[in-house]
Amino acid sequence: MAVVLNPPHNQVVTHRVSAVAKRPNSGNIIGVWIMVSGTTYDIQRANAMKSIRDRARQKFPSVLLTLLSIVQAVALEKLWEQSRLRPDLFDASWMTVLSWLQLTATLLVIIFIWLLYVGLVMRFRFTPRLSDLILPFFVGLIEFLMIEMTHPGRLGAWFIVLALISTIVSYIRHALFRRARRDPENREFFDVVPAATWRDHSARIIPTVLCAVIGAWLWISGNQGWPALVAILLVLFGIASQMQIAAKYWRLSMSDT
Repeated sequence: MAVVLNPPHNQVVTHRVSAVAKRPNSGNIIGVWIMVSGTTYDIQRANAMKSIRDRARQKFPSVLLTLLSIVQAVALEKLWEQSRLRPDLFDASWMTVLSWLQLTATLLVIIFIWLLYVGLVMRFRFTPRLSDLILPFFVGLIEFLMIEMTHPGRLGAWFIVLALISTIVSYIRHALFRRARRDPENREFFDVVPAATWRDHSARIIPTVLCAVIGAWLWISGNQGWPALVAILLVLFGIASQMQIAAKYWRLSMSDT
């Protein structure tokens, strides 16, 4: 009988060898030595890879939040500068009302994206991917584009960019939640919270599609009247609802019971 180690589970298993292999000669001894040496190397390599994964899992939250905080800080500075250079924001007009509502919605979008990432990486552990460190740059670029569109004259384009942000954020949340659910360390939370269904996904897809359709209509028609006001108010309501849901799951994660 020859003894071989199984690297993935570090268990000792036995294999039957042929009659030729049982003959005590130098060739068989060398073969067994090579087998054992190779198995030992595989075990050491597997342990080294696990150490690297654990290190990445441990450092990922701080790296991601540092990156995202820089992106969000630049976005806030850009929003502030654009608002400061607009004297029309202090006029007594209908356009001023639309402008302030747009600015408020844009600010809430920036805050919500921050809360989304913070809530995910602080509550759950999962093995990061390279895309997790790339996507925040794309989110930041789209935020900058949204800030650039924050003007009643570009309201249609603003809604379309908002729909694009909603699509990317939904993808990020879905992808991270799927990986977090598969990790045993997050079992305490996901044993209580069921997996998302098509009904849950439709609650995000339908508003995103409506936002894009409204944006296209406003862009083509150039409407800046009551329909535009109602559309922005619906956006504010939707963002506030998402923040409330995020706060609900945060309280659930932090609860002792």
